[in-house]
Amino acid sequence: MVELILSVLYGLLTIFSVLFVWKLMYAFKHFKMKNLLSEPSMLKDMPSVSVCIPARNETEAMTQCLERVIASTYPKLEIIVLDDSSADNTSYLIKSFAHAGVRFVEGSALPEGWVGKNHALQGLLHEASGTLILYMDVDTQIKPDTIEQLVSYMRQEKASMISVLPLRDDGWRSSVLFGTMRYFWELILNRKKKPAVASSAWMIKRRQLIDEFDGFNTIKSTIQPESALAALLARRKEYSFLISTPLLGVSFEKKWLSQVDTSIRLLYPIVGGRIARGIIGAIVLILLNLPTFFIIDGFVDGWSIIQIAAAWQLCVFIAIYALYLDTVWNRGWWIGALLWPYVIAQEFVLLVFSIVGYLRHSITWKGRSVTALATSLRAKRS
Repeated sequence: MVELILSVLYGLLTIFSVLFVWKLMYAFKHFKMKNLLSEPSMLKDMPSVSVCIPARNETEAMTQCLERVIASTYPKLEIIVLDDSSADNTSYLIKSFAHAGVRFVEGSALPEGWVGKNHALQGLLHEASGTLILYMDVDTQIKPDTIEQLVSYMRQEKASMISVLPLRDDGWRSSVLFGTMRYFWELILNRKKKPAVASSAWMIKRRQLIDEFDGFNTIKSTIQPESALAALLARRKEYSFLISTPLLGVSFEKKWLSQVDTSIRLLYPIVGGRIARGIIGAIVLILLNLPTFFIIDGFVDGWSIIQIAAAWQLCVFIAIYALYLDTVWNRGWWIGALLWPYVIAQEFVLLVFSIVGYLRHSITWKGRSVTALATSLRAKRS
């Protein structure tokens, strides 16, 4: 009986391995822009772009983000930053860039039923005038020609919206090595009805967002409004997802605690916002770490064929994770890959916290409750 159970478990782990490799290979083949698409001579024919950045208590990351955007070579550009009722000096920092063309917008009081970030995105939409809007998080960084390449790619794909998975380009910091697997799951769980999406940097046609979707009014309580928009546009083949490259130049730097907060806020919705799916997700994460448990047991009680098989399976998972990290990290990927057992255990804990947090209505974003989302998720289940 024990042998049968172990055979089933290793069979499941093999299926997970094959699925992960297949999903990653698909992503690396279809979600990469291999060459620069635009030349300086083409810029005069490009549409105008509004770079819109919501900010709330962001004094540490704001300066570098804005300096990178200001250095952009894109000529038809406006830069708008909305301060969403920050309790620190964020507003003063934004205003200090006024000489460089950065427009400061003061956020308004949060209406009932709105997630704070969604309301900030709506406020930025109201202020923007560009043909296209590039929404960016404060911890996102770009290169001088990033915007023109994104616009060129969007035109080439005839897309109404694109989003970009950012690279980690900041070395062997603990926030990198012990970072969460948020974007790994976006690639693994990518499908037609729920395509991969990244909130760090995404571009959309402004008039279409206003006229067709009524801005963010209809998705005001959705935890990832960009995900909802991408799903709708993907059905019409008007959405594209990109994995950034050093050539494209979209990267991000985010502290470990900020990544943890984001994962707790996103993991339960990512698995479907239902208790049953949350439990299934937790069980899958436990299964992914079974080889580690067997190996530890081998050091205690002695090795057998079970531990040897577990060591082989663990090596397979580490190799798969290395394949992913080698694509999205600039350096240190091999160390990160060796930390696979830790990051899977971390994901399990974060998913449990996410499930419990939504059930108890205690999930927050930047200090604000997102209980409205929990209500929305319950309504979808009923």
